[in-house]
Amino acid sequence: MRIQFENVDFSSRSGPNGFGLKLARHFISMGHELTNESSNVRLSFIQSRNDFSPTVLRLDGIYFNSAQNWEKMNEPILSSYRHADAVIVQSKFDQKLIETFFGSRKNLYVIHNGTDFDAIDRILPAEINVEREKVWMCASAWRPHKRLIDNVRLFQKLSQEDHIMLVAGRDSQQYLSEHNIVDDRIKILGDLSWPQLISCMKASKFFVHLSWLDHCPNVVIDARAAGCKIFCSSEGGTKEVAGLDASVVKEGTWKMMPTCLYEPPPISEFLLTQNQSFQPSINIRDVALKYESVLRKLVDETENNNQHA
Repeated sequence: MRIQFENVDFSSRSGPNGFGLKLARHFISMGHELTNESSNVRLSFIQSRNDFSPTVLRLDGIYFNSAQNWEKMNEPILSSYRHADAVIVQSKFDQKLIETFFGSRKNLYVIHNGTDFDAIDRILPAEINVEREKVWMCASAWRPHKRLIDNVRLFQKLSQEDHIMLVAGRDSQQYLSEHNIVDDRIKILGDLSWPQLISCMKASKFFVHLSWLDHCPNVVIDARAAGCKIFCSSEGGTKEVAGLDASVVKEGTWKMMPTCLYEPPPISEFLLTQNQSFQPSINIRDVALKYESVLRKLVDETENNNQHA
């Protein structure tokens, strides 16, 4: 197939763009052509131009932060959602969220994100002079709902005295200082490239991601692929990709309504349960096949309709 990627910046390291790059590379390895001219089908991320090209819309989630003008911000996404020939969402959580706010529609598919296992296999673990069983890690573009402080609190509660925690991502030192977190076992790494991040994950046994209402975080998928045991929140889509060996912190059920996202409810105690979610493949090879199936179905339907026009 000749596939056009729309609204994807392959030079960006953000979650949607990073996943888009992995998917595009694997499509090429499968023999598909990426083009902006005379494509058979368009794969649009988040929103589309909504012209007459056969379009599959891939949604990252939608706006529901009550501190923002969420309805106005959702308008171009809703228009794309209604006009696309098919829609792919990242998780069961996102399906419920989007159908609650936008309404249900035909040709909606849940396909979880994936990562490049072959590339991860080629990256060596970071040399940190601490055995892997004693290393914890967390990483994000830190904002209040990503809950860096709760990640650290869980580490301090469950770890041993000779354990350490690696913290990657911009502004981590600022968050820790604002909350007077002083712990010599916490190692601030700052902003890392993807290979650096994977290298540190492969040197870590535990990965903590208590982010509230996350959709399908690529950082958790990468950590799981790198061999980490995941700790995550019960609310959102993270548990769907965290693996059946993950530990889930039980929280109150979110009611799928506009919410002040940057004021997440406090975690007063860490009530851990074994993950009961299903376990989809997070290998980009399997994920790409699922995307290919949706795209191929649309191409075939378009060609059949053109023949009988």
